[in-house]
Amino acid sequence: MIPAAFDYARPRTLDEAVRTLHDGGDDAKVLAGGQSLIPILRLRLAFPELLVDLGRIPELRGVREDADNGSLVIGAMTTHHDIIHNPLVRRHDGLLAAATETVADPAVRHRGTLGGSLSHADPAGDLPAVLLALDGEMVAAGPQGRRTIPARDFFVDYLQTALTGDEVLVEIRVPRTDAWGFHYEKFSRTAQGWAVVGIAALVRRDDGHIAEARIGLTNMGTTPLRASATEQALTGAEAGPAAVARAAEAAAEGTRPASDLSASPEYREHLVRVLTRRAVLAAAGME
Repeated sequence: MIPAAFDYARPRTLDEAVRTLHDGGDDAKVLAGGQSLIPILRLRLAFPELLVDLGRIPELRGVREDADNGSLVIGAMTTHHDIIHNPLVRRHDGLLAAATETVADPAVRHRGTLGGSLSHADPAGDLPAVLLALDGEMVAAGPQGRRTIPARDFFVDYLQTALTGDEVLVEIRVPRTDAWGFHYEKFSRTAQGWAVVGIAALVRRDDGHIAEARIGLTNMGTTPLRASATEQALTGAEAGPAAVARAAEAAAEGTRPASDLSASPEYREHLVRVLTRRAVLAAAGME
């Protein structure tokens, strides 16, 4: 199907992009990598009158270390491919690199962007749950300037974020997790398919015990979620398979999994318990 007609703008600076988006009002929409938006347009599920393409704004790409606290700052237009192969990401935030490797196929990873994936906010997408587990932050720019939004506040509802209509996601900030073990466990019906359920696990061990665990859940509600009950049960627990299995039984608490062609809510709840156990064991080096 051919998309409905729209105007097209390709600004060369962030200020120009914000101004163009603001002037376009409710009928303007940002185009990042286009791997989510273009199919929606082709299906005529969205009818923007103006697309604001961010592809020619160099300041929105790349990865650097924050000089003040050492966290990684990732430009919103940095592609999945570049994140996977970036040495800073691989060295200091391996969970993000590992999860990004599971996104779709190589063609999508070469065009799709981290900021585009997060702004689309599909609960079945792999990266929102990862940013939640990492305690990441999103930096948005709008007519009133810049503001920082914690990942826990960024995802509002199904395909909805805290971004206002005239804001652009500029960069993503993630703390370094050098001392943590990590693993992303994903179950999908087909190769390179959307996650039926995904688990982003970070585990920090100390003296034979689990000092802290963070677990992000993919596709267990209308937004990405944290498995808070399992995280609490793991904190201070002996680093052994039995303790992990007991804690994983609580992984579905507080979730609202959907019923669709891929799985029933009950099946997703079963999957999340099984996959959480696998992911935590792998992250803790016990697999």
